[in-house]
Amino acid sequence: MTASALISGCGVLPGSAGGSPGPVVVMTWAPVGTTSTNMPGMLQMAKAIESYVNDQGGLDGRRLKVLTCNEHNTADGVADCVQQASDAGAVAVVGSYSQEGSTFMPALEADDIPYIGGYGITADEYQSLLSFPVNGGLPALLAGSGRQLAQTCERVTLVRPDSITGDQFPIFLNEGLAAGHRKPVRDLLTKDDVSDYTGTAAEAVGDDRSSSCVSAVLGDHTSTFFDALRRSGDRQPRVQVSSVIGSVQQSVVDASGGAHSPLENARLTDWYPPASDPRWNTMKSVVKKYAFGDDTLDVADPGAETTWIAYDVFTEVARQVGRKTKIDADSLQRALNATSRLSTGGLTPDLGWTDANMRAIPAHPRMSNPTVVYQVVRDGRLTRQRPGFVDLTTTLRPPSDPGVR
Repeated sequence: MTASALISGCGVLPGSAGGSPGPVVVMTWAPVGTTSTNMPGMLQMAKAIESYVNDQGGLDGRRLKVLTCNEHNTADGVADCVQQASDAGAVAVVGSYSQEGSTFMPALEADDIPYIGGYGITADEYQSLLSFPVNGGLPALLAGSGRQLAQTCERVTLVRPDSITGDQFPIFLNEGLAAGHRKPVRDLLTKDDVSDYTGTAAEAVGDDRSSSCVSAVLGDHTSTFFDALRRSGDRQPRVQVSSVIGSVQQSVVDASGGAHSPLENARLTDWYPPASDPRWNTMKSVVKKYAFGDDTLDVADPGAETTWIAYDVFTEVARQVGRKTKIDADSLQRALNATSRLSTGGLTPDLGWTDANMRAIPAHPRMSNPTVVYQVVRDGRLTRQRPGFVDLTTTLRPPSDPGVR
């Protein structure tokens, strides 16, 4: 595969092989305005990419048409989005977020619509033959966090939502802790829409030992929890704090005090390099030119970053398809299944979805990129804790698996 399509910006003139006067239609969905996690930046990123791609000549001379849909964090909402995509003749759903995988994946399968680069919040995204993930989702984030915390934490308390999605968190975090020979987490559950974490913070701190860690994975509510943690006593707690990207990102650190934030020295696990990495420069320039100053689009938001990478994959593969045949859902799926060593400009390891790329992760057979990046907050900035990507294949796959080397 060639290097990143969004970075190369190559276009093909109308009338070449596979050309068509109609646009190539795709959809991006995400929750907006809900009481749980919201991802408006994913929708805005998708629209910015639409303008960028069309300015670069489109896809084999055909314009890219991006439909966006608010899935409202409900099964009915995402089902409506799938119906809209189907009615519009979408060739793929790209760079999206939904906790309702058990609803949207069967619906997409019924209409033979590929799902490219989902956020990775549900196991369903790693089971369907129509799904083409670009990251290791929750399993990689949380198992990676467990391995990161095992380096210094004798005991970890996890604060997470009492939900079906939240029930996965301790499972994967414990896999990472076990790899570092640490005890399972102390699991503290909260309601998904709670606004006061005072009692939970006090319980999480416990005897407040510096060898203990508190990890909060609460989506949009994580900053509220850490503020309650800061106010939980007459001094700053001694416990170490941590989270994963998506629950904490640079904007959260900035809003909570920068270098004086309670998140100073916090350790975080991410799928991608920090937003300060120059490999994000093309994305930043596209946002600056085409997002028209939209303040819902944070370039450090992992949702928006996932959407960028997902469209990078889509445009590269769609252009290759368009040089040979018509770009549709079927030809796109066949091309993705034959894709290996697709570069994202270093934002991820090279991607691919051939049988040889799959890592045989239990219950996640479509996972081909189980890597993370370790970060730490220093002087109010998210920076790399160590260079390179950390591969979690052996952490997520049982040692007894004969496929483990």
